[in-house]
Amino acid sequence: MRITFLGNHTVSYSSESHHCKSLESLGHEVVRLQEGQSSGEQVLAEAQDSDMLVVVHTHGWRTPGLELSEVLNRLDIPTVTYHLDLWFGLQRQNDLDADPFYRSIGHFFTVDKLMADWFNQNTNVKGHFLPAGVYDQECYISTEPSEHANDVIFVGSKRYHPEWPWRPQLIDWLRGRYGSRFTHIGGDGDTGTIRGDQLNRAYANSKVAVGDTLCLGFNYPHYASDRIFEASGRGGAQIFPSIAGLDDWFTDGEHLRYFIFGDFDGLQAQIDWMLDNPDERERIRRAGHEHVKANHTYKHRWQTILETVC
Repeated sequence: MRITFLGNHTVSYSSESHHCKSLESLGHEVVRLQEGQSSGEQVLAEAQDSDMLVVVHTHGWRTPGLELSEVLNRLDIPTVTYHLDLWFGLQRQNDLDADPFYRSIGHFFTVDKLMADWFNQNTNVKGHFLPAGVYDQECYISTEPSEHANDVIFVGSKRYHPEWPWRPQLIDWLRGRYGSRFTHIGGDGDTGTIRGDQLNRAYANSKVAVGDTLCLGFNYPHYASDRIFEASGRGGAQIFPSIAGLDDWFTDGEHLRYFIFGDFDGLQAQIDWMLDNPDERERIRRAGHEHVKANHTYKHRWQTILETVC
């Protein structure tokens, strides 16, 4: 297939870059167009010579020239988007009514099941629930050392969504409980932002990776950020919040261990068990990695998208 892909291609680590490389590894030709630079007329011309148009639209960015919604309305090929963010309950939810793009795209693949249901019930857009994943070329357990590894790590920003005050509480608790045995990896953490092989090394050489994801009301179902797939896929021995629906992807005690939001005693018990049982910890690390590699890379996700749409 020839696929025109409008999105953010300016950095190698963007999700769009990983998606394009995943599609190419599946044998497809991908024409990359940069959102905010390529005109609507350019998008239309390339798409009319393609089998599919994929658009990953960034909040606040605008395609110059012909409106993107008009481009979509003129095409008779499948038009697709795949978004990895949560929208409902956040300020960006307003975009669904304010930006005509969200009523013009043909297929909206989203990591939020409730959002997919909303599209199907309220619009002509076909909503599809599809969780996030990890880029297959970053899905490996490194055997190299890491200067950032520690007994316990947390990867991600402390200053997260204002709607999610749990995140800084979690990081502060981890630091207070584990002291020098804890490292916060992130742009506002102890290490600054690290990517690529350095992040794989940090996961593989740390004993426990504690995860987190936005979960409004502590009961928002069927959603987790890409971190859950990234941590296990890149070699982390992971402890992650228990959320309704996640056991469809990961089995507690086999691929990772779950904890209950707000239960710091329970979280400490899980962390200490991982620290004190190295053989079981390494079994979980390996099983989680192999499970993600076999089922949850973006190659798997795009194969699902193509089978659904085409």
